[in-house]
Amino acid sequence: MEKLTIVVPAFNEEEVLPTTIQILSKIENQLIEKKLLDRASNILIVDDGSVDRTWQIIEQEHQIRKNIAGIRFSRNFGHQNALVAGMKAASKTAKLIVTIDADLQDDPHKIGDMIDKFFQGADIVLGVRNNRSADTWFKRSSANCFYKFLNLIGVKLVPNHADFRLMSQRAVQTFLQYRERNLFIRGIIPLLGFKTAKVFYKRSPRLAGKSKYPLKKMLAFAWDGITSFSVAPVRLILILGILASSWGIVMLSYSLITKFLGLTVHGWSSLMISIWILGGLQMISLGIIGEYIGKITLEVKQRPRYIIQTYLK
Repeated sequence: MEKLTIVVPAFNEEEVLPTTIQILSKIENQLIEKKLLDRASNILIVDDGSVDRTWQIIEQEHQIRKNIAGIRFSRNFGHQNALVAGMKAASKTAKLIVTIDADLQDDPHKIGDMIDKFFQGADIVLGVRNNRSADTWFKRSSANCFYKFLNLIGVKLVPNHADFRLMSQRAVQTFLQYRERNLFIRGIIPLLGFKTAKVFYKRSPRLAGKSKYPLKKMLAFAWDGITSFSVAPVRLILILGILASSWGIVMLSYSLITKFLGLTVHGWSSLMISIWILGGLQMISLGIIGEYIGKITLEVKQRPRYIIQTYLK
């Protein structure tokens, strides 16, 4: 029997957290009774700088339930860093680590299936949503476009997989060797190379509370995923530059020919349009290059990914 730690990142989840703890504890106890897990198995909740009663709930549950542990960040460091902190702490003692969001839109009852896949030889088991009817049309459509675009530029992701997964201790320890500050975990996992399996489930509505991933955060997350794993935007700039230069040569040839033939060259409107388009492309190009330079600066500084204020073991 192996020890399992369920890592749950939480940010302002006071409305849903008590129910989440109750459900996950029940599932874990059932797996222990089936002798699939060691009795030392636990749940580690990472408070990502919440400003509501999330940490107070973790403290209360820690006193009541011996299987509840908690990490509290000094401030909000982001969902991905909360996952890393929980995985790092869990991998010191647990042979199996499951990550799942506190809203339980991902089906926790599939954890048993994940454990079965592990015992069949998989080091990584991905939770994949085969039914996203609980999500809005916009979220489903934008997610599909995001996955297709990343695959197009060479970033191999599993469509409809987020951060619900099981990993063996050695897989987590290997993952922790990736030390970049701009984290995109679901992009790193396929790079590990370990045997991977999938379990499929229907995504459910939130048990309570509101989503902590508004449109602004989703767009920022998507941009991080693109720029952290591909130089395709920079290559796109190169391609646009070549096309613009080629078009410039064509227009130059046209102008010389018409002048040689004594024809009037009408060009004010086309000239202004060209200037504005090329100026816009130059500004976009500088912005993209600046984004990469900014990421390099953050990596060079080697600042900590997160700061732990309190750790309840």
